[in-house]
Amino acid sequence: MKKENIIYIGIAVAIGLLIGYFLFGGNSDTTIADEHDHGTEAASDEIWTCSMHPQIMQPEPGSCPICGMDLIPAAAVGEGLAHSQIGMTPNAMALAGVETVTVGSGNTSVGNLRLSGKVAVNQESDAVQSAYFNGRIERLNINYEGEEVRRGQQLATIYSPELVSAQQELITAMKLKSTQPALYTAVRNKLKLWKLSETQINQIESSGKVVENFPVYANVSGVVSSIMVEEGDYVKTGSPLVKVANLNSVWAIFDAYENQLALFKKGQTLEVSTTSYPNETFQATISFLDPLLNNSTRTLEVRAVLDNKKGLLKPGMFVVGEIKVDERPSDTILAIPESAVMWTGERSVVYVQPDPSEAVFEMREVQLGNLNNGTYAIVSGLEAGEDIVAKGTFTVDAAAQLQGKKSMMNKSGDATMTGHEGHGMKMDFSNDFETGFNEVLDSYLKLKNALVDSDADEAKKWASEASQKTELLKTMQMDDMGMTHVEKIEEYLSNISEESSIESQRNDFVLLSENMILIGNQLNGLGQKLYVQHCPMADNNKGANWISAEKEIRNPYYGESMLSCGSIIDSIPE
Repeated sequence: MKKENIIYIGIAVAIGLLIGYFLFGGNSDTTIADEHDHGTEAASDEIWTCSMHPQIMQPEPGSCPICGMDLIPAAAVGEGLAHSQIGMTPNAMALAGVETVTVGSGNTSVGNLRLSGKVAVNQESDAVQSAYFNGRIERLNINYEGEEVRRGQQLATIYSPELVSAQQELITAMKLKSTQPALYTAVRNKLKLWKLSETQINQIESSGKVVENFPVYANVSGVVSSIMVEEGDYVKTGSPLVKVANLNSVWAIFDAYENQLALFKKGQTLEVSTTSYPNETFQATISFLDPLLNNSTRTLEVRAVLDNKKGLLKPGMFVVGEIKVDERPSDTILAIPESAVMWTGERSVVYVQPDPSEAVFEMREVQLGNLNNGTYAIVSGLEAGEDIVAKGTFTVDAAAQLQGKKSMMNKSGDATMTGHEGHGMKMDFSNDFETGFNEVLDSYLKLKNALVDSDADEAKKWASEASQKTELLKTMQMDDMGMTHVEKIEEYLSNISEESSIESQRNDFVLLSENMILIGNQLNGLGQKLYVQHCPMADNNKGANWISAEKEIRNPYYGESMLSCGSIIDSIPE
């Protein structure tokens, strides 16, 4: 082959390689770019969480609403399961104390139904002492509300120009008694209509003198519940002076749910107990069932009359009523433990274990019947023989929320933020921190009680006091994570102390409680038994927690309108 031909062949090969590079090399780049674009698309579906508070789940990056740290991408979990299913490791189940029970295997015989309520004044025996003539209050003998009075006891002294004139008429008419007996009788009757007694009228006649200041006497015995006038006030005929409540009998007012209505009837007997007298029970008789349902709480008022001749029960006192429910055959109804049910206010859910041999659970909505002796009757949603979570239900639900699955507060299964605490973080505090935190906790519990009573001014007072104590807490030695939570506590306390709206105060109380619970679980012991309680309807149906020193539920997020709404989900060790 000639040398020139070899050169031409080499040039042709080089040109072919160059063309192939541009054709196929470009396609390779395009494929890589396409793969990169798929990765970007997958990344857009990431869920973001907080490393210190894994219960926080959000669809986009940002800051943790509890501690303020930057959110990080959450790891993918629960692969290979259905969208409605949540998987847990055996170790996680053991640590959380998850236990299951078979539907229908519990005791479905009926026991007692318990209701929470309050003692109130029996308005049927309430009396208002009124003025019987125009005049001025010269002296008020009642000093304070709550004072006991007896029938016939002097309540006030009134100066009345009209009464002075009427007495002068009586003295004049008495002189004309023999000639004008009708006039004399009319004047006496006029004084009687003003509630002057025969003795008082006879005394005016015998003395022949006008009494300027007349006493007002109590018509009934009881306790002064309201003082409506002050010394120097001018009153007219019929003006109320004081309100007297006869506490020999009182009302116990309970809130019952609409599905319990069939269990009550007038004349039924209740057993009432109170923490003030733990060894005593009081008999009460149902006297009234409210015909109107409260649309916001879905409850109705059940009123019972209590004999209170011993004076042990005080209006405003919290009580618990128990009523016996008619027994029914155990094979006519399915029953599950109360602890298995999570109630959002809009729906009731349980976690079912489809295969008892696998630690896989799925959420299911159920329709509940009556709650009897700690057991719910099931109207629909479950079948006999199915296994459900009976203990550790909230832990399973929290795991579902962490994995972006359907859960109590996340009906669709999308990424969301929950209100349950994660106890996995570790904070270090100095030895004197526990004492200082206890002082903040004391004011926090008083703040909680103020929110229960819906008293915004009292809430501001205790929040301000707790905020000042938190300032001292910040001077103690702790790690950065501990300081972050203490600063958050101070921030929310400061907000509450400056807000006049009870709704705004309750909104800040949600995250204040989160931080208080997180620190409380880090300490070795606070010297008292504390309960972590949960209201599923609070925070716009997201659910919210709080700390309480009492086992009885007294809801700070709704107060008296939904006082007993909630349950105990955890405790802080002594």
